Amino acid sequence: MTAKQHRGTILVEDATIVEQFVWPDEQYIVRLQAPRIAAVAEPGSFVHLTCDADIPMRRPLSILNTDREAGWLDILYKVHGAGLAALARQEKGTTLSCLGPIGQPFQAAPERPIRIMIGGGVGIPPVVFFAAALAADPNDTGTTIAFLGSELPFPFEVGRAATPLPGLDESVAATMAFLDAHGVPSRLASLAGFDAVFNGYVTDLARQYLNTLSDAERAQTELFACGPTPMLQATAALARDVGVACKVSLEEYMACAVGGCAGCTVPVHVDGNVAMKRVCVDGPVFDAESVFPASA
Repeated sequence: MTAKQHRGTILVEDATIVEQFVWPDEQYIVRLQAPRIAAVAEPGSFVHLTCDADIPMRRPLSILNTDREAGWLDILYKVHGAGLAALARQEKGTTLSCLGPIGQPFQAAPERPIRIMIGGGVGIPPVVFFAAALAADPNDTGTTIAFLGSELPFPFEVGRAATPLPGLDESVAATMAFLDAHGVPSRLASLAGFDAVFNGYVTDLARQYLNTLSDAERAQTELFACGPTPMLQATAALARDVGVACKVSLEEYMACAVGGCAGCTVPVHVDGNVAMKRVCVDGPVFDAESVFPASA
């Protein structure tokens, strides 16, 4: 994306807090009434939100879910620093300035109809948003599965799968109830010892499933991931190991979030060359191999 292509696509809107849903360990889902942004937000895009009138710097936050007709969007966040602590104190009815939607979204390739979502911690929202959007598309005939990991109690309702997934022990049955309602199979991973949750890293959980696929199925498979950098590095390595395509959504600190300050640039490898790309508007979604090449 050039400096000019994103102009006019990022909206500025006064968003009103509809509700704050509180989850353990200072995790929150804030529902914002922002009909203009909700109407055009796509999975993988994010918002840049003012957390408090007395804090000038906005925070980049991923979108978990939207209702375009009702005009709201949900954002999952964990308190980290003064800005998000201030956001957690905001009450229903508070108005916050919001920029969005920002960034290049996830896109499903027709030639790869098997989509595996891998999300970790506060990187869960983009892949859940994408999985639900694919499931809601009447023209989509692909298969979508989500693997989600967290070392904290999961910040959503946990369900239990009725049938096992290939390659996984039947005891690994915990699911995200929201995805269950959309017909998307999911499984959860953690090292925290939660009931019916895979004991290990989410990438190891995904590997067990991917190992059940044939070579022909792997050629039709793509991974989509968002989470901490070590998890994304492990996902890129997993994709190389099993021979599947992979896209990752990066999380970076950023000041302006609209491409002006270049404070969120990362090196991206393409055709033997390295270019500095802005996570905010050139990303946050990139080809995994371009960001985490095997030689790095």
